[in-house]
Amino acid sequence: MDRAENLAPAEAAAEAVKAYLRIYRSRLAEDPELLALMLPARFGGEANVRDYQRYAIDRLLAENAALKAECEGLRRVSDRAALRREGVRKMVLDLFDAKSLAATVAIAMGAAEQFDADAVSLGIEAGAPPRLRADEIVELAPGLVDSLIERDAVGALLRGASHPALFPNQPDCTSTAIFRLRIGPKIPPGLYAVASRDSARFDDEGETREIAYFARALERTIRAWLDRSRN
Repeated sequence: MDRAENLAPAEAAAEAVKAYLRIYRSRLAEDPELLALMLPARFGGEANVRDYQRYAIDRLLAENAALKAECEGLRRVSDRAALRREGVRKMVLDLFDAKSLAATVAIAMGAAEQFDADAVSLGIEAGAPPRLRADEIVELAPGLVDSLIERDAVGALLRGASHPALFPNQPDCTSTAIFRLRIGPKIPPGLYAVASRDSARFDDEGETREIAYFARALERTIRAWLDRSRN
C-alpha cells in the first residue's frame, strides 16, 4: 500500500479526510456544515443550521408530509378508477335490461360522462339492416373499420384530431379509443368510439379494458335484438 507521502497532494488530502471520518464519524451527524459540504444535493444551503436535531426533525416531517400527499393522491386515483369500474358494470346491466334496440343505442350514446370522456360514437359500415340505420348510428364507408383497427384486433387508440367520420362536431378531441363491433356474419362491421380532449386520457390500459368490456356487451345486445326481430 502506498504511504501518504508517496501520493499526489490531492490524493493525500482525500486519504486524510477519509481517515478523519473513520475516527470521528460520530461528529459527522452533529456537524451540519460538514454535512452540507459532503452532501450538497441533500443538505445544500443548510450550512448555517445550528440546531441540527430540530432541522433533521423538520426535514423528516416535510418528507413525511410529501409522501402522505402522494399516497393520498394515489388513493383518490384508485377510488375514481373503482367508481368507473362500477359505473361500467351498471351500464352493462342496463344494456341487458333495455326494452328495445333504441334504448340499447341510447345507453351507449349516453356513456361519455361515465367514461370520463367528451364524446362517444357508434358506427356501422354501409349495408346494415334498416333497424341499424337510426339517427344516432353513423353510417361508415365500407372498409373504414379495417383501416382503423387491425382485422384480428379488438380495438385501437387514435392520437391527434378525432376522425371526422366519427366525430364531425368534436374536432378538438385529441385521443380516441375505438373498438370493433362484430354484430353478425351477414352484418357489416361496426365500431364504438370514445373520444377525449385529454391526449393522455386512454393511456391507462386498465381503464381501456373497461370500455372494451362495455363494447363487447353492446355488440352482443345489438345482435340479440336483431336475432329477436328475425324470429
